[in-house]
Amino acid sequence: MAMNHARSIRYILTVKEAVKVAHPRTFATGKAKKGSKGGGSADSPKASTLSKEVKASTVVGASILKEGTDPKILPDSEYPGWLWHLLDKRPALSELRRKNIETLAYDNLKRFVKLDNRARIKENNTVKAKN
Repeated sequence: MAMNHARSIRYILTVKEAVKVAHPRTFATGKAKKGSKGGGSADSPKASTLSKEVKASTVVGASILKEGTDPKILPDSEYPGWLWHLLDKRPALSELRRKNIETLAYDNLKRFVKLDNRARIKENNTVKAKN
């Protein structure tokens, strides 16, 4: 039984070595680059073939379906209100600690509790790691 196991391991190792020799890994482009370091003319960006009107009215490349078309850009009134507040700056924990907790808005209070808990957990983990 042990002899069969040793033979199968030896066979697997030789197959793996053969695969490494026959199919060496290459870069994601499919071929290894040779030669100069500078940007060659083959790697230069191509000029876009889309017209300015198409670029201004559609979201190019946003279609998730193979057969689908790119979605059209709608007027701002067609999008939900919360969308325009996604990138607003939110206060940091140090700024929330300086404010009175009783006067904080619900969203800021919720954020304060989350950030404070996270900070306490990190501090406890560093103390435990030192011991």
